Amino acid sequence: MSESPNAIFSSLEINVDRLMEPLKKKKEKIPRQRIPGQNPEDRIHNFNEVPYGFTPEVAILEATRCIMCKKPKCVDGCPVEIDIPAFIKLIQEGDFLGAARKIKEDNALPAICGRVCPQEDQCELVCVLGIKGEPVAIGALERFAADYERNTGRVEVPEIAPPTGKRVAVVGSGPAGLTVAGELAKKGHQVTIFEALHKTGGVLVYGIPEFRLPKSIVQAEVDYVKSMGVQIKTNAVIGKIQTVNDLLKNGYHAVFLGTGAGLPYFMNIPGENLNGVYSANEYLTRSNLMKAYLFPQYDTPIARSRRVAVIGGGNVAMDSARTALRLGAEEVQIVYRRSRKEMPARIEEIERAEEEGIIFNLLTNPKRMLGNEEGWVTGMECLKMELGEPDSSGRRRPVPIPGSEFMMEADTVVVAIGNGPNPLVPNTTPGLKTSKWGNILADQDTARTSKRRVWAGGDIVLGAATVILAMGEGKKAARSIHAYLMGKK
Repeated sequence: MSESPNAIFSSLEINVDRLMEPLKKKKEKIPRQRIPGQNPEDRIHNFNEVPYGFTPEVAILEATRCIMCKKPKCVDGCPVEIDIPAFIKLIQEGDFLGAARKIKEDNALPAICGRVCPQEDQCELVCVLGIKGEPVAIGALERFAADYERNTGRVEVPEIAPPTGKRVAVVGSGPAGLTVAGELAKKGHQVTIFEALHKTGGVLVYGIPEFRLPKSIVQAEVDYVKSMGVQIKTNAVIGKIQTVNDLLKNGYHAVFLGTGAGLPYFMNIPGENLNGVYSANEYLTRSNLMKAYLFPQYDTPIARSRRVAVIGGGNVAMDSARTALRLGAEEVQIVYRRSRKEMPARIEEIERAEEEGIIFNLLTNPKRMLGNEEGWVTGMECLKMELGEPDSSGRRRPVPIPGSEFMMEADTVVVAIGNGPNPLVPNTTPGLKTSKWGNILADQDTARTSKRRVWAGGDIVLGAATVILAMGEGKKAARSIHAYLMGKK
């Protein structure tokens, strides 16, 4: 049986020298350590976090694999520029608190990033050990250090610069907004976050399920940002209660827009307006933010389905499918128009979905939704596909196979094919330029927009991207805003 998460930090005093002595001569032979977690047959019946995380002993063992490159490529692969070798060295030495604080010099949300960032495509992708073997488990070590600091009750407020007298409004409390707020607060600026929903965290709380990112983790990271003096106003819909121009007129010297990509895309095929057809946004928001997963403790309506079809191949599709399974579905199918190789979801999320018994219908695309006389979806007519030449995404274009139509039964369909930028703020802000897709146009080096004293970053600029890329945009914007506020070019 796997070790419980409560036991992970039970041993706080580790004999580091004794543990490391036999390893010093065998670094290259230490295999990458695996994170223990719930068994698939158990986890499909609960919303508890799947992986438990490293124990202190295993964290030291994994950290010892790092060869401390003179020119560490892993740092270049990190969008928020964490000094990865430095924090790993501290873990090697058993200084777990020091490791957490080293990370927080560059990243205010390490417990979140350690769980949901695609390290395999970023820092771990360029790890030298990965050339001939497996890279250092950088993400798991980041999570370990952050969890250790939090679970031992030793989170410290970072050093805050003297007040500058400058006020900054941050619109949106997702990863980009939280990053901007934390970075500017450390510089001595007075920061207020305006969040449209009743809970802080943006996509971190409404989009990512409890089993992948517990709400308590998000709240702890939000509390850390608040400890720096950041004020947060929830139920504050900028564009409705007041506009960006109002903020600029009411004493704010700068405004950062991090309103995300919360506009769901649909396929525009017949039958999509049938009852039982959800956007992934609505389906996950009902479960995550409105706590339908805790029914009947929280009486939030959500479909209790028998057969669920989820259209899409990204992380949101995996989250939707795995949520449906935990909500009691007998059968859950992923419907994706390309092959497994082209799926944009993280490899570990695809593997976990497969372990949990989710069926993958690859090279398959819905043609129309089918319904009954009462207006409820009963299934889909689908087409089989084959891969043609690469398209603008670099992936091979799916091409329909004539005459390959077949029927798929489903009483719930979740459309998870992507999201567009939230249009409310751009539509109520004169002078703010957007792309033809509605994304705010911002300078790629400074995050400045076309409107004076307004910056933007995260999904509202990039389109639906990753948490860590949004945070990288936030750091970039914070540097530029600080320079502006302090009168620097």
